Amino acid sequence: MAELRQTDVKPALLRRPRHVVVKMGSSLLAGPGGLDPAALARLATDIAAVHARDIDVTVVSSGAIAAGRTILGGAAPKTIPERQATASVGQIQLMAEWQKAFAAHGIVVAQILLDADDLANRGRYLNAEHALATLHARRALPIVNENDTVSVDELKFGDNDNLSALVASLVGADLLVILSDVGGLHTANPATDAGARRIPVLERIDGATLDLASGGNALGTGGMRSKLLAAKKAAAAGIAAVIADGRAAGTLADVLDARGDVGTLVLPLADRLARRKHWIAFTVKPKGTLRCDAGAVAAVSERGRSLLPSGVVEVSGRFESGDCVRLLGPDGQEFARGLVSYRATEAARIAGRKSGEVEQILGYKMGDAIVHRDDLVITVADGSGRAEVRSA
Repeated sequence: MAELRQTDVKPALLRRPRHVVVKMGSSLLAGPGGLDPAALARLATDIAAVHARDIDVTVVSSGAIAAGRTILGGAAPKTIPERQATASVGQIQLMAEWQKAFAAHGIVVAQILLDADDLANRGRYLNAEHALATLHARRALPIVNENDTVSVDELKFGDNDNLSALVASLVGADLLVILSDVGGLHTANPATDAGARRIPVLERIDGATLDLASGGNALGTGGMRSKLLAAKKAAAAGIAAVIADGRAAGTLADVLDARGDVGTLVLPLADRLARRKHWIAFTVKPKGTLRCDAGAVAAVSERGRSLLPSGVVEVSGRFESGDCVRLLGPDGQEFARGLVSYRATEAARIAGRKSGEVEQILGYKMGDAIVHRDDLVITVADGSGRAEVRSA
């Protein structure tokens, strides 16, 4: 089959974009001497041109730690307290430079700092969604970054590539643009292989695709693999993603131009996850596990049924009603995850019992299911060490 060209799919895909999320890495915004105001000004000009088309834009910006390093001096921060302190100093300069860059175009900016717990908590997730919607209604431009000042390992997104995919789902974006110092995914490392060819369109991201990615950089935390995983998450939410080199002026315009061919375009999945299920699959951290028998695995993953107490053979972890849990098959492999209806101690008491016995055992009943199918996503191994997801 002939390789897809961007011009084959862009006209229909980007006919009328309403909301674009633009992520920029530290490699674009900073060098050994700290933040590069000229780079921020050039990127702000590109974004302002999109904003002027009445397209809502949300920016996910790295650079706080890179900025803080040059202010505080010394070696790169290694410990969590060092990173927190460096970020707290650098974030002020980062936002000051963005404010200056966008003020030249008459655009008001807003700072949004998030950690993983903000999006894992459903109430705080909705609060963030409403705040961002209000900012866009006022034609302000939100600039999102991870809240490194308070984040610890268990509350971190991992990198801003991952954060950008979650933000794209949060705001219901049509397109995620990941700008860095790379021109997209290539068939080999273009830095070492002169024959490396850029891949213009990816219809899906699997283990073989991820094997093509490698690396990272001294200032940032993500490499091409990280960007592909972010694009994969966006695709699962029905959001197209483009990974492109943002060092040249006009890249963003080329991305949005139906005739443009820049970077690597990752197509959204036709079977997109509803936003609530995308939140369960990618944002909430599981608090425990339910090991299930073979019959329950088949009922949930093949017939779209809810998980009943009778199909659970073992409960582990400490979780409350409404928390996310992983569902494991007899072989110990995850096949689904979802929001559980009972706390761990209660789930353990009703495991293996019929739904009709639950009220007698607990004194009350939340329903027949221990995890309802509306609160489930199916996870399917893709050979990459990670999992794809689909609705139950």
